[in-house]
Amino acid sequence: MFGKLTRRHALMAAALLPAPALAQAWPSQPIRLIVPFAPGGTTDLIARLVSTPLQERLGQPIIIENRPGAGATVGSLMAAQASPDGHTLVLSNIASHGISPTLYANIRYDALRDFTHIALLTLNPSVFVANPRAGISNMEDFARLHRSTPRGLDMASSGAGSSNHLLIVRMGQLLGREINHIPFRGAGPAMTAVIGGQVPLMSDSLPSAAAHIRQGSVRAVAMSSAERHPSFPDVPTLREQGYDLVTSSWFGLSGPARLPQPVVERLSREVRAILATAEIRARFAEIGGTPGEFSPEEYAAFVASEVNSWAALVRESGAQPD
Repeated sequence: MFGKLTRRHALMAAALLPAPALAQAWPSQPIRLIVPFAPGGTTDLIARLVSTPLQERLGQPIIIENRPGAGATVGSLMAAQASPDGHTLVLSNIASHGISPTLYANIRYDALRDFTHIALLTLNPSVFVANPRAGISNMEDFARLHRSTPRGLDMASSGAGSSNHLLIVRMGQLLGREINHIPFRGAGPAMTAVIGGQVPLMSDSLPSAAAHIRQGSVRAVAMSSAERHPSFPDVPTLREQGYDLVTSSWFGLSGPARLPQPVVERLSREVRAILATAEIRARFAEIGGTPGEFSPEEYAAFVASEVNSWAALVRESGAQPD
């Protein structure tokens, strides 16, 4: 008597296929792409920019699933626990795979062991933006108001554990007074609060802030890049304004551990082809991102180096999850 074909049976059958056959068989269903932040932020934006051409090349829909929370660890844990059949991927990033492994004492995944890292998608700086009515045009204004306000200034970010959270902590140290970090469940809600005047300032990744800066709904105060960004030449860096603080965010594509090698190679090949197109490069330049060019092995090594470098900074800063 024949029983029902289970997901486990399907995976066992796939494991018996030779590599060329497996590569041709995958993907056999829609791909779930977990974005561990809310809609409207840089992670979500990058996911949507890349997923559209990727699904065309793979011949299957890519369904974006936003799962924010706890420094991007909620969605990332879901990806780590998913079946390694290539039909669940995650937008790995500096928060989920660089900072949170040290920031959260009880994190339930290993940023290296529990994932297959496939491709670096983009690197980009952060930018401090202010509500135009807040009276903050530069870092001199920022410092003056922060010192003169009885409880200090409030500053939003996309959430605890993000690189922008750590940037706020470090900025407070340089100013000699803690900045009140206001975490949101994603950059989109945080930006809405700044535009609406509920919070005067925000530290944001440039891609998600770019359109708002151009529209004038927020004022760019400082960039975290080493030099002025070519897409925003009028925005001075933190370093120019007397604060030696340089940092970049990063976003990549990963899956659960033990993804079949033919699937990894196919994804890597397709993503690198997409990032090389004039259309994507122009779009990334517009929003302030630099396309990545790493192989899977190079991206895995990069994530390992980020875990190590951010561990020291997290401990030194004394940052805590909000």
